[in-house]
Amino acid sequence: MIPEITIRAARKDDLAILVQNNRALAQETEALELNKDVLREGIEQALNREECHYFVAVIAGKVVGQTMITCEWSDWRNGIIWWMQSVYVHPDCRKQGVFRTLFKHIENLARSHPQIKALRLYVMHNNNTGQRTYQSLGMNDSGYIVFEKEHFT
Repeated sequence: MIPEITIRAARKDDLAILVQNNRALAQETEALELNKDVLREGIEQALNREECHYFVAVIAGKVVGQTMITCEWSDWRNGIIWWMQSVYVHPDCRKQGVFRTLFKHIENLARSHPQIKALRLYVMHNNNTGQRTYQSLGMNDSGYIVFEKEHFT
């Protein structure tokens, strides 16, 4: 039986589960141990920022999945690209439509705002399961490789 999945905007009282999920995500995908205090502060900031939107998937009153949307202005498209970040579904709830439901919710929101031109996310090269999931939802490899330079403090 497929459980009923509801999607809602994350609230401040979701902070502890968002921290827990992000730590699990970093450990699972990149073998990183995130600093809990820095992460908590980062999520608190995200919950208060106009250009960030956390959404959670709930089954039977329990948060079982999440994603955060951030905005990128595209001069080429004269509009906004929504980046899906911090995508996580609890292992016990995978393959039950949790991410699909989150994605469809976000896609419907994007369709209702003409200034949103695309949905994007990045995925680790070795995350074949994630890549298949994203492809099944109509997403394609954009051909971009993400470069990064850290430590500007």
